[in-house]
Amino acid sequence: MAQVSWLSNAITWAFLLAGIASASLQIVPGATWRAVNTHAHVQAHGAGVIEVEGTYYLIGEDKTNGSSFQHVNCYSSTNLVEWTYVGPLLSRQSGGDLGPDRVVERPKVIYNKKTGKYVLWMHIDNSNYSEAKVGVATGSSVCGSYDYLGSWQPLGHQSRDIGLFQDDDGTAYLLTEDRANGLRIDSLTDDYLNVTRYSQKNNYYFMFASHLTGWSANDNGYSYATSMSGPWSNWTTFATVGTDTYNSQTNYILPFPGGKTVMYMGDRWVSSNLFASTYVWLPLTIDGTNVTMQNQISWVPDVNGDTWSSSPAETKNYGVNATLSNGAKLVSCSGCYDDEAAGYIGGPSEGTVTFSNVYSRASDLTTVQIQYENGDSSARYANISVNGATELLEFLPTASGQTPGTSVLFCKLDDKGNNEIVITTSDGTYGPDINMLVVPES
Repeated sequence: MAQVSWLSNAITWAFLLAGIASASLQIVPGATWRAVNTHAHVQAHGAGVIEVEGTYYLIGEDKTNGSSFQHVNCYSSTNLVEWTYVGPLLSRQSGGDLGPDRVVERPKVIYNKKTGKYVLWMHIDNSNYSEAKVGVATGSSVCGSYDYLGSWQPLGHQSRDIGLFQDDDGTAYLLTEDRANGLRIDSLTDDYLNVTRYSQKNNYYFMFASHLTGWSANDNGYSYATSMSGPWSNWTTFATVGTDTYNSQTNYILPFPGGKTVMYMGDRWVSSNLFASTYVWLPLTIDGTNVTMQNQISWVPDVNGDTWSSSPAETKNYGVNATLSNGAKLVSCSGCYDDEAAGYIGGPSEGTVTFSNVYSRASDLTTVQIQYENGDSSARYANISVNGATELLEFLPTASGQTPGTSVLFCKLDDKGNNEIVITTSDGTYGPDINMLVVPES
């Protein structure tokens, strides 16, 4: 759930971020997003991002087994596209705040230069959300094990969804949803381990938030002010009205170095199966005090250049035109090309789908989008072989009647334009039904 996200300083972003993005490595909003060192979808929901010496760390909630606390996970990346699973900061304990059937949401980490500690704040609650507390933990390394310090209601007020903001001078703030009184912005103490009454600080700020609709998406809004104490402007919708922020809820706003490019980070929750929730990351346009965001099927971030671009031209390779063997056959697929897809992939006969002569002139590591349907409540898996190099890929469930889902594969193609992509399984299970491959031309 999301009500309060992250506060952004619009004058000086105070981030020293670095990275290199390959020219055709794309962010695909709403896709299954596999960590490069696992076969599994990235599980870091309600996340925040912190940069350390040119590496980004994505820290969020593990929803693999539903809504109750499992882990606060950490992933690393230098380009915001290829994420490596590093490990958990916190994991479920036998009892207490981190025990079974507990709620740990919206984890955010900032670094305290005075103490040399990374400080993790999060929403702590019971399963019926009646406690409404914050929790704090500290670590000596950004993506290592953290020591949990405890939970409380800050200054005696309810705290539900939260955000953290660290200003240029090191002053830090807790943004918290107090259901009885609304949004609160409180200063953190010098060690970042507690809150104190708000202290005046003049600057120019943007704040992004969503309305109170539980797990459901809504038209999120933004507000701006020249002081943390306000007055804040009226909330204004920044995505296309009526799209429910492209079916997402905001959780973080990330500036690239220099602040020319600013990225919205949202969750696309699947309330009936939180494991299948995905991410919607999109570039924001900020012109004075006007903020807008357009939807993108995919886009290419260039962190090092502090810019972004639309994805290159692409070819579509349809499952109905692929070579089907070993029991694979066409199946009905609502929303797919010609309402059919390549199905019965894998299984006892190891049904196989082969896409031959896949055209591309890309000379770098490339994002191939695999559009599919999976009517199960759990993930399906398939081995994807690109010119003989094979990787295991996860395909999240897709709701009945929805447009096919997308899973992304980072791979090296033959830039001579003659590529073979083979999809099957080898463990007796069935893979997804394949609608099409979307391949960058260059």
